Amino acid sequence: MQTPGADPFSRERLAALQRDEAARFCRLHPRSLQLALESAPHYLFGLPMHWMRDWPTPSPLYVQRAQGARLECVDGLAYADFCLGDTGAMFGHSPPAVARALAAQAQQGLTAMLPSALVPELGRLLAARFGLPRWQLALSASDANRFVLRWARAITGRRRVLVFDGCYHGTVDDTLADRAEDGRTLTRASLLGQVHDLAETTLVVPFNDPDAVRRALAAGDVACVLTEPALTNCGLVPPQPGFLEALRQACDAHGTLLVMDETHTLSTGPGGYCRVHGLDADFLVVGKAVAGGLPCAVYGFTDAVAARMEAARRAAPEGHSGIGTTLSAPLLGVAALHATLAELMTPETHAAMERGARALEAGLQGLIAGFALPWSVARLGARMELQFCDRPPADAAQARAAMDAGLERALHLWLLNRGVLLTPFHNMMLVSPLTGDEEIGRLLQGLRDFLGELLA
Repeated sequence: MQTPGADPFSRERLAALQRDEAARFCRLHPRSLQLALESAPHYLFGLPMHWMRDWPTPSPLYVQRAQGARLECVDGLAYADFCLGDTGAMFGHSPPAVARALAAQAQQGLTAMLPSALVPELGRLLAARFGLPRWQLALSASDANRFVLRWARAITGRRRVLVFDGCYHGTVDDTLADRAEDGRTLTRASLLGQVHDLAETTLVVPFNDPDAVRRALAAGDVACVLTEPALTNCGLVPPQPGFLEALRQACDAHGTLLVMDETHTLSTGPGGYCRVHGLDADFLVVGKAVAGGLPCAVYGFTDAVAARMEAARRAAPEGHSGIGTTLSAPLLGVAALHATLAELMTPETHAAMERGARALEAGLQGLIAGFALPWSVARLGARMELQFCDRPPADAAQARAAMDAGLERALHLWLLNRGVLLTPFHNMMLVSPLTGDEEIGRLLQGLRDFLGELLA
């Protein structure tokens, strides 16, 4: 894998372009700027969730309406949305089936800490779609993974967890670790309020390295491996042929549970990556889009794992298990989850997403070739990444080496000013079933114009 030895563009030109686009944003978005001023006195960093500052704009873009594959800001400008709530709206904003279910359920109750009448059918839908028989609900994939780690430690009697360098997308403490060059586990320096040394309970190894996995599991003290089928938090890093199968075999050989988080890789196809590729996990976690964008997540597991979970719960003293919340599986969330599984998460939906994603991938590759850039595109179903290296990275170290924050931010701001939204964290693009030729054409034209301006 090679990264370019010298920039194919002028850094001074890039900086000037960034300044011009920041000024353009301010001219185009006076109402967003005003709302930012009004919000500032009441919120930390001026917003109700500080990640909303991660966009490359002088102020946040305030949303008026989101529908299908588009959203509209408070200044009346429309955007082709390839971020889609960082996957939460993967099936489109405000899908009619989910909107109808929410409106109906809102008249019948929002939460009760009691099961909805939809629960039996919902269980059948979950089992049929994802191939695991037993399920629990949570409010987010991060919560679901926290609960799964507790279960894994309880049923194995082991403390340690293995994750991959680059980790996964959530905010579970045990996973927020980095790998030093000498292989040591390091607590991530950016963590706020972290008081425990994650090296005591977490191992970090490179993705796509089965030998490293085998060595890490050999001591027999790892409760579970927690990973996505493809890394998505450091740019898209797909699994190399045979790696996930070797991971499954290593877990079996050492009595380690395999936890697959499909929150982002659900875009691969019906049932997610594991279902499409026939990979068996002990636990499966899905969040964000699983309920059409409403806060909700699920985690499923095998009958054999369920028996061990039930035995561990019966053996523990009475009291709070540390698993679940009073808002897990609320009536409203169950209604949205049921509607998504029954009406949205279908082979036809995923086929439409796949068609759009193939068209976008071909267009991106055509631009890379046309401008003779040492860049590449990695795609997994409806999700893809434009990466500043000549072929998709095989691990997080290669992905980090290819990143260019200045170029990324300038590109994102340029596209946003021309009505296209990408996920702010890196160059991820997600195609919904409602993303059409017009949206794809707008993105490709915006990128073509950006490159023409930058490389002139």
